[in-house]
Amino acid sequence: MSTFKLLLLIVMSSAVGVSSFSAPCSLPRLSTKLAVLNSPKPAHSTSKAAGRDLRFKGAVNFRPVEETSYFEGVALSDDPVVRGRQLIDAAVNVARKRDPEQKLFIQTVTEIASSLGPLFAETDEYFFAFKHMLEPEQLHHFRVPWVDDQGRTRVQRGYRVQFSSALGPYKGGLRFHPSVELGTIKFLGFEQIFKNALTTLNLGGGKGGSDFDPKGKSEAEIMRFCQSFMTALAPYIGPNKDVPAGDIGVGGREIGYMFGQYKRLNQGSFEGVLTGKAADWGGSYVRPEATGWGLVFFAQEALKDLKSAKLSGKRCAISGAGNVAQFAAQQLLKLGAVPVTFSDSGGTIYEPDGFTSEKLDLLMEVKSARGARLTDYAARSPTSTFHPNTRPWSVAEGIEVALPCATQNELDADDAEALVKAGCQGVFEGANMPTTPEAVDILEDAGVIFGPAKAANAGGVAVSGLEMAQNAQMTQWTGEEVERMLQRIMIDIYQQCAESAERYHGQREGLKEGANIAAFLKVAAALREQGAV
Repeated sequence: MSTFKLLLLIVMSSAVGVSSFSAPCSLPRLSTKLAVLNSPKPAHSTSKAAGRDLRFKGAVNFRPVEETSYFEGVALSDDPVVRGRQLIDAAVNVARKRDPEQKLFIQTVTEIASSLGPLFAETDEYFFAFKHMLEPEQLHHFRVPWVDDQGRTRVQRGYRVQFSSALGPYKGGLRFHPSVELGTIKFLGFEQIFKNALTTLNLGGGKGGSDFDPKGKSEAEIMRFCQSFMTALAPYIGPNKDVPAGDIGVGGREIGYMFGQYKRLNQGSFEGVLTGKAADWGGSYVRPEATGWGLVFFAQEALKDLKSAKLSGKRCAISGAGNVAQFAAQQLLKLGAVPVTFSDSGGTIYEPDGFTSEKLDLLMEVKSARGARLTDYAARSPTSTFHPNTRPWSVAEGIEVALPCATQNELDADDAEALVKAGCQGVFEGANMPTTPEAVDILEDAGVIFGPAKAANAGGVAVSGLEMAQNAQMTQWTGEEVERMLQRIMIDIYQQCAESAERYHGQREGLKEGANIAAFLKVAAALREQGAV
């Protein structure tokens, strides 16, 4: 094993410390959200983390010129709980006033800010650091012309938002889907900052994509579009600057076409400018499986720690039928769990006795190899039932674990109520922000473990980071090595979330709050130490 790989394994096998200030008092209930500070704190905490003094002082001052005791004419309370709430509202209002039409971006800003009240109350410089993060470092919006098979020129919109390089090069996927617009990319990019911060790797946050829809397009049309998209994107990326990957609508095929065009534009330069490449030409083993497998590793650790339970034997409802959902089911089967559902835009497929390895192979063939609908699977599996225009959460009986792996806001308050009634023990997000805020509150108040996307589905970007490391060394690790590293990273991510939740919100179950705090502190410390950038 090379020295580089040995050092990387040592780093990942050690618990990652979370930058933090003095711990506030405990919460009696998680739903209280902000009742964490019973007495005012000094303006500057003197605690240290990871061997560094993280007091907010020195050359970089995030405070504005105006008096910080007031915000838009409203006096900030001396009560730390009220003050925290006021600064949360102020942070969300910044996003609302700047980008009122970007609803998904405002939703993710609200979700993250709502966890940071204890920090905002401790020192308002944390509020101003968060406000600083709301503005991307760079945002690229470009035209993507391409020619269809009939010889007609078409034009799509392309985007790349480079949100934060505080912790490393920009990192985040490319999404090709008709729903893509600037607000979508900003929501995904902002989430990516915090997700990447949890991975224990040096990765910044970014995201990109286009409103191009690969469905119904020929192979030649997809190739021509990918080449045009990369021609527009190439000036803004590089192996030490910004390394995109895949997302919805962008798989190995699209990555291949874009990588080939990047080489062509750069005189054949073979460098790790994209991740998700095929293993034969610079990709990493386990990258296709990483998000789904990592999701299950995270769920396994959370159930063990918080419920003293195992996944083995548990009935698991999965939404979606793409890459993440398929490989999550594969890992569930390895651990003895019982996946019972998948879904697509047409409805939900339900196997009452669970998917076996053979049935999962059939589903993968239907969805990935043939690109067909779940109705095709139902026609070939007599034990299954198909429920049109229905999500899995109310279809399957006795759901013990739910894994939403389809799209944002797919699990709402009614779904959460159904899961609580079914006796669900944990909901772990495989998609980005698939659970609505109202549903999260219902789940948490009922004592259901909630694993937020930025933590639970970070396996994909983690292995992308490992792919970058392999490219830098011009080497390739075995699938077994990468899987061990992935499992170690997901355990570390869980521990960061649980420990921060316990420290700042009084109980380990608050994984959403813990994930946001752990990630925010790491990025805020980097911003402070790197100057006014």
